[in-house]
Amino acid sequence: MIFSRNGFGGAEDVEKECVEYYEGEPLSYMTTTAIARLRELAALAPVIPTTTRTIEQFQRIALPGAPWKYAITSNGGNILVDGIPDPAWRLAIDDQVRASGATLADVGAELRSRIDDSWVTKYREADELFCYLVVRPDEVPSGFLAEWDTWCRANGWSASQQGRKIYTMPDAVCKSLAVGEVRTRLTDAGELASTATLFTAGDGALDAEMLKAADAAIRPAHGELHDLNFTAPNLTITTATGILAGEEILDWFHAAVPVTEPA
Repeated sequence: MIFSRNGFGGAEDVEKECVEYYEGEPLSYMTTTAIARLRELAALAPVIPTTTRTIEQFQRIALPGAPWKYAITSNGGNILVDGIPDPAWRLAIDDQVRASGATLADVGAELRSRIDDSWVTKYREADELFCYLVVRPDEVPSGFLAEWDTWCRANGWSASQQGRKIYTMPDAVCKSLAVGEVRTRLTDAGELASTATLFTAGDGALDAEMLKAADAAIRPAHGELHDLNFTAPNLTITTATGILAGEEILDWFHAAVPVTEPA
């Protein structure tokens, strides 16, 4: 939904607004059309912002449609309820991570033993849940990602690359699980029919399970999943790329919302 200048995809002349600043500098944008469409969508149906970003990184976005009853951050490791992290969900996630494999400390130590400054610019830990590297993509050693992923999968984790970032994620931290939890809460509260359909969008490998779990899903014709040629029976791929794909995705969501007849 949001794009840096490098992600505009040739649509530099389209009218846009900045929706995220970092250290006082503009960072991420949406087209004015996408801003209006997202606000409209949030008024029509439950919209759940879902991201790999940390809580802090998510909260610096002025995402149209707020305030959000629910939002999912940290790749599913945190569910925000009215902007506040749900402690019960986080406790359950932490218990699952401990039970299913290596700890973040173990993984971080192993990862740091395999990297050096010639191709890694940063090592970061996110919300005490997972870690990631910021790399120079063209200088990542051949075979590193596959070898690292093999080690991770033997220890209850996995690795994937999205642009300049290589994520190392515990299996228990998964967007689709958090989306399922929010859906259950909305249904139990009577805010969502048990027969309601689920529509999702994403562009990275960490979105794949969430896309496959939906009744219908869409991804842009760019990004990590596009590079992987990811597809599924329930998946639509945009015709547009870059920031205009965000508009197309929102149009797709609008087309999916059932029309309610006046009472």
